[in-house]
Amino acid sequence: MADPASTSGAPPANATGVRIRHLYKIFGPTPERYLDAVRQGISKQELRDQHGHVLGLRDINIDMAPGAIQVVMGLSGSGKSTLIRHINRLIDPTAGEVLVGPPGAERDVVKMSQRELRRFRREQTAMVFQKFALFPHLTVLENAEYGLRVRGLPHKQRREQAARWIERVGLAGYEDHYPNQLSGGMQQRVGLARALANDAPVLLMDEAFSALDPLIRSEMQGILLDLQQEVSKTIVFITHDLDEALRLGDRIAILRDGEVVQQGTGQQIVLHPANDYIANFVRDVNRGRVIRCRTLMQNTPPVAGPTVDASLVIEEAARLLSSEGREAANVVNSKGRHLGTITMADIIAAMVPPRTEATQPSETANAVG
Repeated sequence: MADPASTSGAPPANATGVRIRHLYKIFGPTPERYLDAVRQGISKQELRDQHGHVLGLRDINIDMAPGAIQVVMGLSGSGKSTLIRHINRLIDPTAGEVLVGPPGAERDVVKMSQRELRRFRREQTAMVFQKFALFPHLTVLENAEYGLRVRGLPHKQRREQAARWIERVGLAGYEDHYPNQLSGGMQQRVGLARALANDAPVLLMDEAFSALDPLIRSEMQGILLDLQQEVSKTIVFITHDLDEALRLGDRIAILRDGEVVQQGTGQQIVLHPANDYIANFVRDVNRGRVIRCRTLMQNTPPVAGPTVDASLVIEEAARLLSSEGREAANVVNSKGRHLGTITMADIIAAMVPPRTEATQPSETANAVG
């Protein structure tokens, strides 16, 4: 698993981030009429049963750091797909702000004119869909260069740019194939190449790998992490899969019934679930592959034992200690400076999740997300 602190390469100082402020979405004929009631806490069920409207999002506030992977996850109906479609304004909010741009130079997507919005979608965002969304009558190369063609780039430039990303996602030699000649994983690589070829600073990925077989899905996750080291995009990744969220996300926001239940790093969510609902999500997580040595280390002097990097997952640290027959290891930073120590006893204790009597979360009815 990639270290959340090092998943992304260092973004440039003017990198584009996304800030969502007090975002509400109510579906129905007169959503503004019920906005105050939603702000005052009317439930999703009451809104639907008594007023015939559906609550999509309630007071969403998320800071998506420039050059990082922000995962938004939740069960069906949680509002996660509704949320991502607000970033490029495929859905208009009932209220709130969607601020996109470098720190100090952000623009509110909600206030953009139609002309500004078209330009924003073409130049500032790219999207990768769950169902690939490739044009069946276009070749791999033609699909990959489609966004550049819409932007009006010269033929030679867009061909070169698209070909470069086709090669980067591992499809060199397939440029003249059509989508129906490719496997699902290969088609999704084309979708990723198309999004990256557009060179937009914000990449929106809505359940992008959910339709793939497990092995191919894992492979695509690895490809995305490798590419992110190179391109440092601001990636918003939607998923319902916690393992995928933990592997990919620099930060994770978990939604339930249109509200953010908890957000933070994967380690924070696994170690400190906000409530029983989150505790049930993380109950079966392999904590040894999520928690890192820096989290468990004690601020103590060096001991006789092996040395481990602070970013190493504790499962690997335990394996090292076991192989050397030691009970403790020294924890160092990337420059080799001593930070503290970690013990086998602490590792074993951390790998066993606390008991919870909470009921298992179930999918909500009347799905919006």
